[in-house]
Amino acid sequence: MRYGDNVLSGDWRHPKKGTVPRIEAVPGLVAEDPASGFCGAVVACGKTSVTLEDRNGKHREFRLDPAGFLIDGKPVTLVRPAPGAAGPRRSASGSTRVEGLRAKVAKQSRIYVEGVHDAALVERIWGHDLRVEGVVVEYLEGVDDLPAIVAEFGPEPGRRLGVLVDHLVAGSKESRIAEQITSPHVLVVGHPFVDIWQAVKPARLGFEAWPDVPRGVPWKEGVIAALGWRLSPPEAWRRILGAVDSYADLEPELLGRVEELIDFVTEPGTD
Repeated sequence: MRYGDNVLSGDWRHPKKGTVPRIEAVPGLVAEDPASGFCGAVVACGKTSVTLEDRNGKHREFRLDPAGFLIDGKPVTLVRPAPGAAGPRRSASGSTRVEGLRAKVAKQSRIYVEGVHDAALVERIWGHDLRVEGVVVEYLEGVDDLPAIVAEFGPEPGRRLGVLVDHLVAGSKESRIAEQITSPHVLVVGHPFVDIWQAVKPARLGFEAWPDVPRGVPWKEGVIAALGWRLSPPEAWRRILGAVDSYADLEPELLGRVEELIDFVTEPGTD
């Protein structure tokens, strides 16, 4: 799976004829209504409508409009399933869940993320996929020493390293560090958010946008104060992580980057 920077860019409500796949709305299929942001699993489907159930057990009914839903971040047309159709179980990332999964020897390739919160969020959404592939995720506690960390890892054919960096934007300290990594066996990608917290859609937490934090104010503490939460940063993170149940709860700028890293370290022939 690969995601673009903005799954809602372009005229997704009126796509070109024949370009939107028709997907049977079988029970358990996870879909999102982009207009409302409601995401859930199919629990019922009639001739003209489909009912979704979200992570809190809330049900909402939607019309079966052409290109009215997103699956894996892409527009689809949901249609009434054929009699007797049964849907695959989905993981939190939207991939087909592998049942009866057995532990396998981990690949030599690795994915590094900046901190423990990044690692927890990746595990929350892509944990099943990573175990299927035998990929381990580790955290760095920052990227200031990334060139030395990469050298110590020793990337080579069959031993790839993918790195996810916070706030990887033009002119940032992080971008200058990333530019020092030139090995073809290392892929450094990043998202534009100051902190991984911002990768969670604010609507999932009951507000419209993440607050702006003045320069000189610690970002997490500034966010907590602006939101009026009487919580410590660890408590706030537990609230944020608890609101995340599927890929639809995260911003596409993070989704695409993690999928890119997983593809890179699991590319056929790199074992």
